[in-house]
Amino acid sequence: MTRFMFASIVYLLVAIMIIPPPVLVFVMALSHGVGTMLATFADPDALSAIRLTVLVTAATVVINTGFGVMAAWTLSQFRFPGRGLLIVLVELPLSVSPVVGGLIWLLVFGTQGWWGKVLEQWGYPIMFAPPGMVLATLFVTFPYVTRTLMPMLAHNGREAEEAAVMLGAGLWQVLWHVTLPGARLALVSGVLLTTARAMGEFGAVSVVSGHIPGLTETMPLHIETLYNGYQTVAAFTMAALLALMAITVVIARNIVERRHARMGIAA
Repeated sequence: MTRFMFASIVYLLVAIMIIPPPVLVFVMALSHGVGTMLATFADPDALSAIRLTVLVTAATVVINTGFGVMAAWTLSQFRFPGRGLLIVLVELPLSVSPVVGGLIWLLVFGTQGWWGKVLEQWGYPIMFAPPGMVLATLFVTFPYVTRTLMPMLAHNGREAEEAAVMLGAGLWQVLWHVTLPGARLALVSGVLLTTARAMGEFGAVSVVSGHIPGLTETMPLHIETLYNGYQTVAAFTMAALLALMAITVVIARNIVERRHARMGIAA
């Protein structure tokens, strides 16, 4: 009886709080017909926002996957002075507002920051350009691969890695052929979580982008621009596309986690 009651409450909350927003987004996008909705994608600024979102997300995923794997392996397999502090620093973006992260990069690489003026003089501007947007997205998504991998690597232990080293394997051979295959599903889950978070990032990217249509607007920023300009159908069309992309990633992550759980039960 108790289980049924709690399950009913959860379903009710999902029905009230989770399902209506995406449904309304698609309803509003189709409110003036499919033709009007599709016309949104004829706008060069919309296409630019889609391309930039994909590029920033791809760069973020590649970089954070590499650093995340190394951080997770180091923190899970070794004990050293300052390890606890390093874990806190890795998890810091989860508790700090993304806007604060964007402001930090602005203070470092802005024209009034430590290195921003010099970099601009050399022809390498960071703020109000795609590199700054990548940095902001890296900050807010850094913990996901690390925190997803750490429990699995700790559970797997070091026996197989030590055996590989004894047989003459180098560091990269151990990571590629021993460590990662044993945690590949956790790695994929972390990568997909990073992807979903990167695509929808708004706060930090908004601070460092400059909101330049066609140049430094990702999809979330372009949605805000369209909505503030009373282009309601176009705004909800872009939101619907972004929602579809995020839903696809979340579904893929759930499939990976279920497969992971089944393998754990089978083992």
